[in-house]
Amino acid sequence: MSAEQAEDLVEQRVGEVVDRLRATHRRGVTKPLAWRHAQLDALAALLLEQRDTLYAALKADLGKSADESLVTEVGLLQREVAHTRRRLRGWLRPSPAVVPLPVQPGTAATVLEPLGVTLIIAPWNYPLLLALSPLIGAIAAGDAAVVKPSELAPATSRTIADLLPRYLDARAFAVVQGDAETTSALLEQRFDLVFYTGGEHVARIVMRAAAEHLTPVVLELGGKCPVYVDESADLDVAADRIAWGKWMNAGQTCVAPDHVLATRRTAEALAPRLAAAARRMFGDDPLRNDAYCRIVSERHFDRLHGLLDPAKTASGGGADRPALRIEPTVLTRVGDADPVMQQEVFGPILPIVEVASEREAIERVADGPKPLALYVFTRRSSRRAWTTGTSSGSIGFGVPLLQLAVPGIPFGGVGASGMGAYHGRRSLTAFSHEKALLTKPTRPDTVRLLSPPFTELKRRVLARFTG
Repeated sequence: MSAEQAEDLVEQRVGEVVDRLRATHRRGVTKPLAWRHAQLDALAALLLEQRDTLYAALKADLGKSADESLVTEVGLLQREVAHTRRRLRGWLRPSPAVVPLPVQPGTAATVLEPLGVTLIIAPWNYPLLLALSPLIGAIAAGDAAVVKPSELAPATSRTIADLLPRYLDARAFAVVQGDAETTSALLEQRFDLVFYTGGEHVARIVMRAAAEHLTPVVLELGGKCPVYVDESADLDVAADRIAWGKWMNAGQTCVAPDHVLATRRTAEALAPRLAAAARRMFGDDPLRNDAYCRIVSERHFDRLHGLLDPAKTASGGGADRPALRIEPTVLTRVGDADPVMQQEVFGPILPIVEVASEREAIERVADGPKPLALYVFTRRSSRRAWTTGTSSGSIGFGVPLLQLAVPGIPFGGVGASGMGAYHGRRSLTAFSHEKALLTKPTRPDTVRLLSPPFTELKRRVLARFTG
């Protein structure tokens, strides 16, 4: 079979999947609230009953311990399913709107309706969480969905493909595995929403493909997430929290601290504390610690290894290519021209960049690409300056990452770090269309006041209504 024939076969296969799901959605299978509740319950059962299987897959792909898999993937999904299940009925109630005088008597409201057939493209760094968390929103909204797991996390991809059809309604949900060719074939199809999590380069491809069908997109991207620490912070606590946020999943987290901004005095005090925090978490030999994750592939390992600079290494720096592990590493005296500052690190290397003042740090963040997350360890009186003087997907004052655990606030980027948001109720709205409803009785027929001929009486009435 030629390459062209193979490509045609892949496109035909995914086209058949999408057509099948669209037929299901058109029949109204996914719309009843009872069906949505049943699917959420089934997903909750999958996460509970197959926990060990999921842990094994994450271990195979990223070297994640069961504890880290629970904290960062399975546990987050369980809480999100429960949160959505409890509140979905209330979220779906019509939302009334005020009707202006010229439209009275009448009533207005908005209702959330399913978008239709959606595509979820998941990344490799949290291959379970970032495949199933958007799916919760699709289920809640009453959509059908195709889930495309990352081929760079093959064990998790296979596990998702095996388990989802056993628990969820296979008429409405499908898992399509494959490489970039398969993703391209999927993007050739017409979807009603494409939800993509990953890097900026592929996001541009997704947007171009979606534009062909005028399909809306949600893009959850990344970028360099800065941390500012000043002299007023409790440096021991700050170091522990930054270390936890940075070296979880070996730094392969889109909202992980990418680099630290601090004055020279603070930087010199913080660097050894970060090293001590790494030792507390992973011991003196993190390369042999089962609680420490590995890098996902040789290609990513080689990229990260090229960012190490022995002359600027304050701690860590060791690496084991066969094991795909790089020690938690702190770099100091880092400048903008250094390779580690020319790209998103997305690994266990933490550069510290010296700034002259907090004002310089704010200006630096404000002048750069808008980050997905910004973290600030400073006095309470400075928080307003950071909130109003910078733009980012989120700000964590005093802690990184934990914004992900709050379902009542949106998770999403701005500018190059993404568009659209989800989590909690916003996952429902991301996968829904908010439809406007207006009801006006035929008597009294006040619409005549808005139509010719415009008498003096009508003009006086309209002046009163619009004045």
